[in-house]
Amino acid sequence: MNWLQLISSKRFGMEEYHDDKNHNRTDFQRDYDRLIFSSPFRRLQNKTQVFPLPGSIFVHNRLTHSIEVSCVGRSLGMIVGKALRKLYPDSLADFEEISSIVAAACLAHDLGNPPFGHSGETAITSYFTEGKGQKLEEIVKKQNGRWRDFTHFEGNANSIRLLTHQYKGRRKGGFAMTYSMLASIVKYPYSSEAATKKFGFFQSEEEGFKRIATELGLLCVQDQPLKYARHPFVYLVEAADDICYEIMDIEDAYKLGILNKSETIDMLMNFFPEDKQERMRKTMSMVSDSNEQIAYLRSSVIGLLVEECSAVFIKNEDLILNGQFTGSLIQAISERPKTAYKECSDVSVKRIYKSKDVVDIELAGHRIIGFLLDTFISAIENPETNYSRLLLNRVPEQYEVDAPLIYDRILSVIDYVSGMTDVYALDLYRKITGMSLPTI
Repeated sequence: MNWLQLISSKRFGMEEYHDDKNHNRTDFQRDYDRLIFSSPFRRLQNKTQVFPLPGSIFVHNRLTHSIEVSCVGRSLGMIVGKALRKLYPDSLADFEEISSIVAAACLAHDLGNPPFGHSGETAITSYFTEGKGQKLEEIVKKQNGRWRDFTHFEGNANSIRLLTHQYKGRRKGGFAMTYSMLASIVKYPYSSEAATKKFGFFQSEEEGFKRIATELGLLCVQDQPLKYARHPFVYLVEAADDICYEIMDIEDAYKLGILNKSETIDMLMNFFPEDKQERMRKTMSMVSDSNEQIAYLRSSVIGLLVEECSAVFIKNEDLILNGQFTGSLIQAISERPKTAYKECSDVSVKRIYKSKDVVDIELAGHRIIGFLLDTFISAIENPETNYSRLLLNRVPEQYEVDAPLIYDRILSVIDYVSGMTDVYALDLYRKITGMSLPTI
């Protein structure tokens, strides 16, 4: 792959309007602004990240997580862009825009995630692998639909659908984002049939992604089933996400009392050599507020990991461009921070992700999403009944629940349910079950 081709400002669905004129804002900066002002992005404020949505203690939701990932991604992109310009001073590739591309991709990386955190993805998958959705397999396959799109549902693939699909009454190309930004989101650039678990695009978006991949010169690993090498910027988006969710989850766990102050400080200090730790403790002693002390350590760790991941990217540039780099950037950082990061991961799995409040949200989310899927998919199977007509009138017009093929109708229901906030999904669940009624 080559940098000149990989950095393209051509917009998906608006190719015929593409020009190379200089605007006050670059196309990549406009991607960022377009996302910030979009409804799907705003809805992230009411979607669970890990912990239940805040009561008296504010913890991260999908919106604050995405904004923080975007900030870290911009830093990674800036460092890498400057390094590449030094390596290739005469290149016509727009290295200066890498920070904007990565920042926008980071903003959008979680747009396709359903409500109630990662349990939402599991609930959708479970409906088709263990629940009533299993009965649809034969008819979906009979109509040449890709069944694995449902049994291995992936929020990353759903993000690409949300950004590129032309919903009913909406413009061609969806959000009409730049090719480079869209490719930077696709963590697993292959179809569900080429994946053991995670994948990057549904059958409905495969042709669109092929067009993006061809334009950018992504390496095609295999044609059938379709599989590409990652766009290099995917590694930067992934690193920003890895850095933020792990370190911010530790800070949130401290604020919620899951981790005490001493062990939190020790975990964050372990990223640094002993001489550096001594200086950091002196800096910490300048303030007495515990939250401020933890925040100082958290920011120091993030800064260190940004430098480490940037260095790994530049060191392995040839492997990345040849599609031969394996794993993530965070897995290839130097030994001390890598060991400390693994310790944080282990603590997260044992004590944070299995804490009572987190598990309770997952249990509730599983029940609510499973119920809503079953209710609306039953309605699209039997749209002629009075109850089905009432239910389908509840679905916004942009979702084609009357599409000719069952595959597309199922995807429309998933579009509707996965786009809900936690609060909206719970409210709809209560209304349909009769647990609450609208006020008159």
